[in-house]
Amino acid sequence: DGRLARWGGRESLFGAEFDSLADVVSFGIAPALMMFFFILSPTQGLPRFREIGWFLGFIYLLCAAMRLARFNIQTHAPSDRRYFVGMPSPAAAGVIAATVYQWPVIPYPHKFLALPVVLVPAALMVSTIKFRSFKTINFGWTPAYINILLVASLIALIALEPRVTLVVISYTYLVS
Repeated sequence: DGRLARWGGRESLFGAEFDSLADVVSFGIAPALMMFFFILSPTQGLPRFREIGWFLGFIYLLCAAMRLARFNIQTHAPSDRRYFVGMPSPAAAGVIAATVYQWPVIPYPHKFLALPVVLVPAALMVSTIKFRSFKTINFGWTPAYINILLVASLIALIALEPRVTLVVISYTYLVS
């Protein structure tokens, strides 16, 4: 990731472009396909809904690619680093991933609720609305590898055992 490269002092032009390509796959193609295959594809008798799902997935992917291209252009221009212009693509992908994770099987009458879940983040990515950037917020961390390892371990624990991890974190927070 770009932030890890900056922390480690390993930035390069090739790395920046390769990171953008990886972001299009991670935050554009993957969420669009997740939404399509888990929610929009199983049509259960809805006429033409599968084609609408492909179209919406493509619109989302196109907006994510445009968002990342605009970000690359804006990183070279002087701007306020506290804000992103348009919703960051990881946040938009998170909306879709959370929807698929929380609502894996949508019955027939509610399938249309998935449409704004795809279109709203897509529109916000290409909008000119300013979103707060976490890059300039000081969390008190130093760019040490142990912190990266701790955060990655916490994320892995939450992914493997979410309930247990959240109970332990809550208990630790309440006790301290």
